[in-house]
Amino acid sequence: MSITLEAGQVVGLMGDNGAGKSTLVKMIAGNFRPSEGTMRLDGKEIVMHRPVEARQHGIEIVHQDLALCNNLTAAANVFLGRELRRGVGPFRILDYKTMYRRAGDIFKELKSETRPRDLVKQMSGGQRQAVAIARTMLSEAKIVLMDEPTAAISVRQVAEVLNLIRELRDRGIAVVLISHRMPDVFTVADRVIVMRRGRKVADKSIAASSPEEVTGLITGAIEQV
Repeated sequence: MSITLEAGQVVGLMGDNGAGKSTLVKMIAGNFRPSEGTMRLDGKEIVMHRPVEARQHGIEIVHQDLALCNNLTAAANVFLGRELRRGVGPFRILDYKTMYRRAGDIFKELKSETRPRDLVKQMSGGQRQAVAIARTMLSEAKIVLMDEPTAAISVRQVAEVLNLIRELRDRGIAVVLISHRMPDVFTVADRVIVMRRGRKVADKSIAASSPEEVTGLITGAIEQV
């Protein structure tokens, strides 16, 4: 199975439970090592043993559970594990002012109404997604992997998240959108890849496909295109 991701393109990754979507994404994100085959980035082969190595290559992932700390502010979550400090030698303290300012700038770039000082536990689902996506923008990401970002949120919040995905695409980032929601994929994706039982059964442009065809590929009513 071969998959190509292009800068400034959203790829919808679809398939039934157990199709292999999450395993594939975890290999790209450095959680699992592939049993065979290679991965190339900008034409060069890369081998990763840990997620931190994927991040060093510009590969970021937004997990379905978002992995946010509810008791912290939006800015603190954006910089979690990558906090900025100021001072000299051992006398260094957290630079909250710069982190709040930088987080605010990122939210503005994303056209999100999320505010740096707001607590995550008081946020809507769409705002939480904005925090998780903002975290990927600290390190000039080249690829952002998104696992079911529109699950269990309201229609208004879904629209907000889809706009965030468009903002990433417009910044030249390749986005992989794992989703069971057909309308979301056909609204925002440029291509759709369908997996079934660990195999890729389709990889085509959204314009050349249809929700009915993708449903048939997912269920097995259509074997492959």
